[in-house]
Amino acid sequence: MIIDFHAHIFPDKIAERTLGSLSSVSGITPFTNGTADGLRLSMKEAGISYSVNLPAITKASQFDSTNRFAAEINGRDGIISFGGMHPDCEDPEDKLDYIKSLGLPGIKLHPDYQQCFVDDPKNVRIIKYAVEIGLLVTLHAGLDAAFPDLTHCTPERCANMLRMVYGTDEPKTPQIIFAHMGGRRYYDDVERYLAGKNVFFDLAYILEETDPDVVRRIIRTHGAERILFGTDSPWCSQTDDIRRVESLGLTSREYDMIFGENAAEALSLG
Repeated sequence: MIIDFHAHIFPDKIAERTLGSLSSVSGITPFTNGTADGLRLSMKEAGISYSVNLPAITKASQFDSTNRFAAEINGRDGIISFGGMHPDCEDPEDKLDYIKSLGLPGIKLHPDYQQCFVDDPKNVRIIKYAVEIGLLVTLHAGLDAAFPDLTHCTPERCANMLRMVYGTDEPKTPQIIFAHMGGRRYYDDVERYLAGKNVFFDLAYILEETDPDVVRRIIRTHGAERILFGTDSPWCSQTDDIRRVESLGLTSREYDMIFGENAAEALSLG
């Protein structure tokens, strides 16, 4: 079973416009049309059983519509959806309780899109309560093509946030996912500040552009039991990224954990 832990879809009526805008800003051409059906077609072609939708809210006012859509698609035909959260949301604990009540397994925060450092007290408050009530938290980490001048979620700031959330303790099981292998294009700092901590890294977007030796080294330094396969679909090809992981020369046990076992356990999939 293969699970893509990092994908993005949009409601049909805004998918074309949203993808066009994001593509224009980032300079990246999408591989699907950004809809649920487009993602399912990609999954079928790639042999993927489940994909996790990660909505990135850019304004607090998008909270209700984003999470309604997430609830509508969650658990339907192979798509699992996280909820969306913004650091400027009022009464964040109530909003996280609401996301939990919808049956969504986690939340996505995007410090660059939301212009808020990952270790800002607003983000720490959200993350701390989310993990307390059993929600997973995925964070965009490292460089984002749309915001090349300032990175709001560096590995050093991630480590600071973890200290603020957990103190000197670590969770028994990983609850926080740092996307893009812990911090896109900050890999020396990933190894310095984050590798070995009880958090997940996903592999979204980094496989084509990163030296395979670096990917393999970080997987083994951090531990394959804390790595999640992810693509960042529609911005990467699910089929191509599977092949890129398969070309890393890992052990069969490492592949089993990365492609599906770790994600299935995190999501409590039978």
